[in-house]
Amino acid sequence: MSHIVITHLSKHYNAIPVLDHIELTIEHGCVLALLGPSGCGKTTLLRLIAGFERPDTGTIALDQRIVATGLTSLPPEKRGIGYVPQEGALFPHLNVEDNIRYGLRPHTHHQARVEEILALTNLQGLGKRFPHELSGGQQQRVALARALAPDPSLILLDEPFNALDLDLRRNMCEDVVSVLRRTGTTTVLVSHDPGEAFSVADQVAVMQGGVMMQCARPEQVYWQPASPAVARLTGTSIFMDGQCTEGTATCALGRLPLYPQCATVTGSALIMLRPEQVVPLPSTHQPKVHVSRSRFRGDHTLLDLELDGFCFSLRTSSLDAPTADSDISLKVHGRCMAFSSQE
Repeated sequence: MSHIVITHLSKHYNAIPVLDHIELTIEHGCVLALLGPSGCGKTTLLRLIAGFERPDTGTIALDQRIVATGLTSLPPEKRGIGYVPQEGALFPHLNVEDNIRYGLRPHTHHQARVEEILALTNLQGLGKRFPHELSGGQQQRVALARALAPDPSLILLDEPFNALDLDLRRNMCEDVVSVLRRTGTTTVLVSHDPGEAFSVADQVAVMQGGVMMQCARPEQVYWQPASPAVARLTGTSIFMDGQCTEGTATCALGRLPLYPQCATVTGSALIMLRPEQVVPLPSTHQPKVHVSRSRFRGDHTLLDLELDGFCFSLRTSSLDAPTADSDISLKVHGRCMAFSSQE
């Protein structure tokens, strides 16, 4: 049974479309990442699921119960959802325990539940501290703990780690999602960072301009993006013009096998590879490629390459990186994607 089913969902602000006929199904216990650039509608979709706003058209169902349509909307407090906003929104005059206790229903055994949540979120010993006495990461844990205290079946995370440094943000996100997996809580995470989304999610839903571009497993979204736009939003890509026939593509890098779903693409097409599929070789192999520029970046070197008028960049290990104005060869691993000219 699906936990969330969203059908034909649309939302406008001042006649400007923000979400356009969104279709989305999320299974129980799934961790889904909403990935896309700022302004693509991710947070609006999250707020509609939470009940903070009402859609213009379409429906939202939680456990087969319709909670929102264009005419009616169940209040947030009756949806059984935990919500963690970007800024955490802790009460500065309450200590950690009281912030967590705030979300609990009256007449429940508060202290036992608070202690259980403190242990679950690795906040033991911090219960009497106030928000200003905590690090940014600890504050976000408290916000998560407060959302988890009522034992919701669904948690919505609206880029809650955005203010943290990149490495800390990704580590914190992985720790938090690990907690949510242990509780079996269905989770929807808003992110603009592909690395963050790929590392924690069971499903990644890529959005742009209020449209759901693709929703699939992280590996499928990365290696087999549904369009060039999805490819660009989810990582660095190499695009080339090519000719497709009988499950292969002929392009500047040779004759390459296509993914099965590209079998219907024939004739002129746009070919896509991820840079890590292309490996430098000694110049004794074909095709020969000219290194026009070599930029040392510490743990890797960035090469600017030219091949019969086709220019692209490639990361390689700094241990044996070729120098500028030299010639090398390339080998391509795996399959490639092909998009027809209409895309």
